[in-house]
Amino acid sequence: MKSFRIGSLFGIPIKLDITFLLILPFFAWIIGVQIEPVVDLLNDFMGADIASAAITTGTTPWILGLAAALGLFGGVLLHELGHSLTAQKYGFPIESITLWLLGGIAALSEMPEDWRQEFNIAIAGPIVSVLVGVASYGLFLLTPGLLEGVASPAVVDGTLFVLGYLALLNVALAIFNMVPAFPMDGGRVLRAMLARNRPYAKATQQAASIGKMFAILMGLFGVVWFNILLIAVAFFIYIAATTESRQVTMKAAFEGVSVADIMTPTRDLDTVTTQTSIADLINRMFTERHTGYPVMDDGHLVGLVTLSDARDIKPVERDAFTVADVMTTELKTIEPSSDAMTALEQMQRGDIGRLLVVDPHGDLVGLITRTDLMTALNIIRQSGAFAPSSEAHPSD
Repeated sequence: MKSFRIGSLFGIPIKLDITFLLILPFFAWIIGVQIEPVVDLLNDFMGADIASAAITTGTTPWILGLAAALGLFGGVLLHELGHSLTAQKYGFPIESITLWLLGGIAALSEMPEDWRQEFNIAIAGPIVSVLVGVASYGLFLLTPGLLEGVASPAVVDGTLFVLGYLALLNVALAIFNMVPAFPMDGGRVLRAMLARNRPYAKATQQAASIGKMFAILMGLFGVVWFNILLIAVAFFIYIAATTESRQVTMKAAFEGVSVADIMTPTRDLDTVTTQTSIADLINRMFTERHTGYPVMDDGHLVGLVTLSDARDIKPVERDAFTVADVMTTELKTIEPSSDAMTALEQMQRGDIGRLLVVDPHGDLVGLITRTDLMTALNIIRQSGAFAPSSEAHPSD
């Protein structure tokens, strides 16, 4: 998501995704055109006694719609803060909270595998939403007395509309989030319950399967009712459930497997020097079927050169340019003792295909690629275990 930071709360960066700027006026418009049926609901069930004629003329519906939409997203922000502050209590840093098309996302640095911690983190958001709804209802009850004689009847009715709307919507948000559609809050509560008596990865797979079933049902209802937002939510749930289930399964499979177990050690590693011409580099890539090489200078690692670096040089000039002219010196590295899953996550975050493996002294000891990791994962899945040879570890 393309987002920009607007501030921070409790040390947590708050961001707005570009889609938020698109959905906010849409929500304001939807609320504005539905003022009369919402007023009827508030009058019937909350005794609001709002005169809809006073707030449905001129630009008033759009002003109230925008105010209610901003209040709704404010409630979403508080919902995500509930998750975030609870996670911080357990020692899990929060990278950011982002408001976007479908609400909010609190980006945890990692998910807790202790079922009690996950339960408490997951349930905190809906609890906050209920509290926001209760607070909105409290203000709703106090408004007539506070504004009587101070503001016009139209202002009082408009304020009652916004507060009553937020009271209902925040409670509805809490209820909707408790649907056991992983990775929504209810789905995470479900996983926490399942993880009480079974492996975390198995609990995730089962919760994800249930989540995908709910996503399909939501999608079908969205098609029948022609509700684009419900279809979008269903799509997001299905993709997110699939992705997180795959990540957790891979993490479980790689448990106890280090980078040193999978990497190509230096003795088997193809390298180039800073003086290698681009023409020779391209030829080696073609014959050796590699798209990236560590660059060595007098036995020391100085860079990395890839096919994308080399192809920027025109074919007629490749004999005149060397690897030193195009190589990358800002190296992405990892230590051989690191977990294999850590290497994969680092590649995914940086959208790169390989990591240079260096020891604590900064000396090159190997190279690990996405292909290496996927091959090892396939072996683990098919054999049920991974038994690396002692020769795979670099010698001291």
